[in-house]
Amino acid sequence: MTLGRSRGLRAILFDKDGTLLDFDRSWTHIAREAAAAAAGPRAELLPALLQACGLDPQTGRFRPGSAMVAGTAADVADCWLPLLPPRDRARLIDDIDATFTAGAQQVVPVEGMAEVVAALVAAGWRLGLATMDNEAAAEATLQHLELRGHFGFVCGWDSGHGTKPGPGMAQAFCAAVGVLPAAAVMVGDSVHDLEMGRAAGLGLGIGVLTGPARAEHLRGHADLVLDSVAALPALLGEPGR
Repeated sequence: MTLGRSRGLRAILFDKDGTLLDFDRSWTHIAREAAAAAAGPRAELLPALLQACGLDPQTGRFRPGSAMVAGTAADVADCWLPLLPPRDRARLIDDIDATFTAGAQQVVPVEGMAEVVAALVAAGWRLGLATMDNEAAAEATLQHLELRGHFGFVCGWDSGHGTKPGPGMAQAFCAAVGVLPAAAVMVGDSVHDLEMGRAAGLGLGIGVLTGPARAEHLRGHADLVLDSVAALPALLGEPGR
């Protein structure tokens, strides 16, 4: 028996980067653009800025839990400010967020993601998106991927619902789509995503391995760990009633 109907689950809240999007293929270029803009004419600062926000120079991948992976533009700015000439923090945050929003046109979805989303909607699931990116970037990403109409709720770190791992985004999702927390599923690639779902009392937490975190990072925080969102339609089946 599939999990949706058997557990009375009716709605799914997705993280964005590393869950619906391939994290490294989407964000390595965006991070470089943001760091280059912050460095300005001092290009020699670029390697230190990228390392400070989480890009491992040895592997070329982002470290799980680093600012670029789990934080907001404000967290990235706070990593960079000690390395830069004197800079207004609020302006730097705005500049980083603007680069992230523009980068929505360059993102790479997880293989088969659009088909998964369409299948879940066709089955009757209510979907939402909660990201530590800004709301404008989340909206731009879904518009770019031609998926915005499938999501009844979209929020970012600046939407007024707090940040992960606090429960606010997940609580707002449940209120927006009209389900109790126990009837909602959290799907994410990071410990912060899963802790948010748990803090909000969501009925199921699913970790996916399409972001920087490995299975050993997510076990203990997730009810299930999957290779990717591709397994969701078969696993969840139809939603509960």
